[in-house]
Amino acid sequence: MKLYTHWRSSSAYRVRIALSVKGLPYESSFVHMVRDGGEQHRPEFRAKNPRGQIPVLEIEQPGREPVALIQSLAIIEYLEEAHPTPALLPKDPFLRARAREYANLICSSMQPFHNTGTSNYLKQAAPELDIGKWNVHFISEGLKALEARASESAGRFLVGDALSIADVFLVPQLYASRRFGAPLDAYPTLTRIDAECARLDAFASAHPDAQPDRE
Repeated sequence: MKLYTHWRSSSAYRVRIALSVKGLPYESSFVHMVRDGGEQHRPEFRAKNPRGQIPVLEIEQPGREPVALIQSLAIIEYLEEAHPTPALLPKDPFLRARAREYANLICSSMQPFHNTGTSNYLKQAAPELDIGKWNVHFISEGLKALEARASESAGRFLVGDALSIADVFLVPQLYASRRFGAPLDAYPTLTRIDAECARLDAFASAHPDAQPDRE
């Protein structure tokens, strides 16, 4: 497998964590998201993902051309189905839905508001806008909801005592939250679980600071 990644991308960070948790070897192909207007917009990359976003996971097929998957949630769901052990989704149907709920809360209602494409567009379309305040507002609203929900289900991790896809999404979001200066004192459940995950080798190896393309 080949992962098209960038050290600071929270979406790519999620996939790196999932691959590491499952112990799956992969080749990294680094895509610089800022240099020369963003390498993700080059035609050769757009051929893999017409949306011009990372991550992309390229999967080998015996006797056929590799296929590419886009969107971090779809990629991680594929990894879960193709390599179910160790599991990132609980067996109980309700808890599986809860883990997916938390992952979707992050990737649908938080991260898109502060990703590179959104920020670049706002700088041009609304130069008077304080993008820092914009980022903190949407991050804080999402974390507030996630903290409230997680307080009902958390154990060692977000959904009980077993690691799940919810934690895979949480850790990169809190990394981004700190980078954008969003205060985290009001989210003790989330920060406790983030610290718990940081003790795991799979999370440490996927951390942005551990990536070869880190600047």
